[in-house]
Formats: sequence, structure tokens, C-alpha cells
Amino acid sequence: MTDIRPETTVPDYTTLFAQALGEATQGSSVLRPVPAQVSPASVPRSIVSVPDTSAPAALPVGHEVLAELRSRASMKIGEAAGADASMTEQDRRQRGQSIIMQVVSEWATKYAASGQDLTPQQERAVREAVFDELFRAGRLQPLLDDSFVENIIIYGDKVRVDYADRPTRTWDPIAKSDRDLINLINHLARMQGQGERALTPATPNLNLRLADGSRLAASAYVTPRPSIVIRRHRTRGQGLDDMVRWGTIDSSLAQFLRAAVKGRKNIIVVGSQGVGKTSLLRAMAREIPSNERVGTLESEYELYLHEDPEGPEVVAYEGRESNGERGADGKLQGELTLSDLFPQLLRMSLRRVIVGEVRSKEVVPMLHAMNEGEGGSMATLHARSPQLSIERLATLCLEAGIGMTEALAYRLIAQAVDFVVYVRLVDESELVGPGGEAGRKHRFVSHVMEITGIGEGGRPSHQMVYAPREQDGRREPRAVPHGNISQTNLEDLMRAGLDRNLLQRPWGSWNAPLETVMPL
Repeated sequence: MTDIRPETTVPDYTTLFAQALGEATQGSSVLRPVPAQVSPASVPRSIVSVPDTSAPAALPVGHEVLAELRSRASMKIGEAAGADASMTEQDRRQRGQSIIMQVVSEWATKYAASGQDLTPQQERAVREAVFDELFRAGRLQPLLDDSFVENIIIYGDKVRVDYADRPTRTWDPIAKSDRDLINLINHLARMQGQGERALTPATPNLNLRLADGSRLAASAYVTPRPSIVIRRHRTRGQGLDDMVRWGTIDSSLAQFLRAAVKGRKNIIVVGSQGVGKTSLLRAMAREIPSNERVGTLESEYELYLHEDPEGPEVVAYEGRESNGERGADGKLQGELTLSDLFPQLLRMSLRRVIVGEVRSKEVVPMLHAMNEGEGGSMATLHARSPQLSIERLATLCLEAGIGMTEALAYRLIAQAVDFVVYVRLVDESELVGPGGEAGRKHRFVSHVMEITGIGEGGRPSHQMVYAPREQDGRREPRAVPHGNISQTNLEDLMRAGLDRNLLQRPWGSWNAPLETVMPL
């Protein structure tokens, strides 16, 4: 297969392909019906006519035929590229579209001679499938094109798909064999152009971002069968007002978070996997004034603040995996961790630092940056509760291997962090209510915790500014004001635009109760 690498900005290849074929663009592809974009936090119950893409659409031929057509087209594309050394990547793609049309048309003519005519839609489906095999993600592409897909989990020939609007479903195998699956993942790695990343016996673990912003994690050779997880980031460019509309926060909390960002408070967004921490952090970061210079540090780009035309000036750093070799000192060659990149990032004349996810010893320079800078830095962290986020940060500090003591770790956290925002996921997509109504996923902020200094036992003291409330037979599981906040932080937030009266509303600004199948 030819090595075809896309530019940083990936065009809509499906549209380009349709134009190249000279076919009408009306109607959805039989391979990829793509529903409208919806919230990751909730799907309104009024949506009842969403096309069901939870089962693979049938092609008129088997994948063996597609493999043969892909091989023919790949050979011709390689010959065309070899004959024209000045051909750019975009030229190669456009030439590839023309070659695919020719190869599939010739095959369709012979196929029709056997007495099995293809409809125009079926022939187009074959062309698109071949195009996906060469230029995109092959059999993965329909899933990547479905805006309702949240996670794609692959273990050999077993494929599971998590949706935002329906229960988890199984999917047909993505590849004919484990070897073909590894080849597909390495093909994706080559197309993304992220250094020397590949899934090999020397580098059995692979992490990368796909062109649509999804994050792929793969392991092979150290597992019985290749294991791949693709996490979709279905929202980019959304702000706090979108979070209000989706039910993640209410308007009261939106104003609080907006003031916290503009008031340069250091914030940690915490929660379990897949709850929407990155989406909320991205929305909050869009409140940073556009004239500020911000540094982002991520293992794989997920925030994409550096691509936001309405956002601040961003210096974006991305970690790099090793080439699998070790030097004389035993360290992996070519690897750049977040802690390796942090010192250089801090030399870039920044006013804030945003760490996509704190997972290792980068926690120490991050906390120091929060302490020593002007404030306003942010990060995400995996933790099961807002209180446990303190222990998680302390544990990471102790594991950093720099001689950190528990007392020093707690002091560093207490001095660095102003607020912890906890995001909760309630997944009822497998449940059915007593009236037959289908359950769905709910993502919402349930707590905002203020770190107020050093408390008993040398541990950071804290209080809940926002939390669930139960009173007089009424319960609200989402974050509502509790009236607790230090005078210093309150004054800073008021200067940044917060109306202090919002903190006196016991039930916040939620317009309707949370519609759950089971009471929370």
C-alpha cells in the first residue's frame, strides 16, 4: 500500500470524491448516514427519528473483492506518483480519486456481465469503500463518521461500539485477521504523521490522535490479541453556553466558572473516564481573553485550542513516543514525556499553562507553575470524587521520584489549587423506565470544591461551593450553590463579573428536573 499522508487540515474527502465522480451530492451515502451533531451530555427525548447506524451497512460484495480493488488502485497510484516527482500529497489524493473511479468502473462492467448488475448507489458504495481503505480508516470509517459514536473498543475480531443515544452494540470485524488489524492501525499511524509511531514487537503500545481528533490507544504482542480503544471527541469549539444548553451545568454555574477563569483561578477538572472532562476544560479555556498567551501540554492533542480562531494565543506541545530502542542509560530513545516538555514550555513567555491530563510526574512542575505564575492554569485528572482528587494529586507527587514527602505534597497542592470541578456520568442507556421510556446517558457537574489552605493533619482543607442538595423531600443531584466560599476568592470572582446573588440560590438555575429512569 502506498504511504499517503494527509496535511494538517483534512478536507472532506467524501464530498471531494463525490465531486470527482461527477455524481449528484443529494442523499446520504449508503455506507455512512451521518446524523446531526448532538450534545455529549444528553440527547433530548424528542429525538426519535435518528438513523440507526448501530449495525454495519451491507456492501454488495465481500471484503475480498474490496481488497483486490484496493490493491489494483494502490499499484496505479504508486506508478503515477513515481512518474511525477513533483506531485504533492493533495495531487496524489486527487489522482487517487480518479484512479479509483476507473478501477471500480472497469470491475463493475465485468461484474455486470456476470448477470449481477449494480445500482448506481451500490457502485458508489464500493468506490467509497475502496477510497476509505486507501485514504482513510477502512472499515473503521463508518464508525468515525457517525457523530453518535463515543467509543470503539476492538479486541481481535470482537468489536464493541458505545453510543451517546442508545445502548452499546457489537459490530462486524474491522479486519480479516489480527495481522490485518495491526496493518490497519499502522496505516492510520502513518497517515497521521506523528513521528515514528507504529505498533511493532519493539513498540507494542501505541497512542495517537486521528484526523478527526479521536484518541486511539492500541496494544499488541503483549496481549493475546490486538486490543484497540478509540475515544471520540465529538465536540470541538463549544463554550460554556453550550454546556448549559446540554445540561452539563446551569447558567449560575456557567457564570461562576467564567468568572473563575477570568479571575485567574487555578482549576482541576476531575472525574472518571469518558465523563466529559476534556470537553468542559475546552469550554472553560475558551473564556481566556484572546490577548493572553497560553501553553497547552498533552500526550495527544485533544483540546485543539491552537486551532480555535476565537481562542487565546496558544503554544501547543504534544508528547512523543519512543522508537522502541533504549540508550546506554536504559531510557527509551526518542521519547518525550510531558515532564520532559514542561521546562521548555515554561520558557515560552506564557501567562497560563493547561495540561490536558495529569497522569504522572508532570504533576510536580504543573503545581509549581500554578504556584509561581499569575494563576489561571488548568488541568484534568482522573479521580472518583472531588475529595479523592487531593489524594490522587498527592500520590502522583510521591511517585514522581524526586524525594517528595507527603507533607510537602499536601502543602504544594493547598497552595496551588483554588477549585476542583467534579464531572459525573450516569449511564442509563441499558435501562427502561416503568412507562417504557428508554434510558440515556447524563453528564453533569455535581460538585465545585474550593481548596481553602492547610487543615488538620497537614492536609488541604476544603469546602463545597456547589454540590447536590436534598431538602424538604426534594433532591437535586446536580451542582447547586451551597453558599460556601472564602472571602478572598469571592472578591476576586466578583471583580471578574460574578453576581454574588447567584450563590444564594439553593436550587441554582436548573430549569427542569433531571429525567432519570432510576432516582439518583
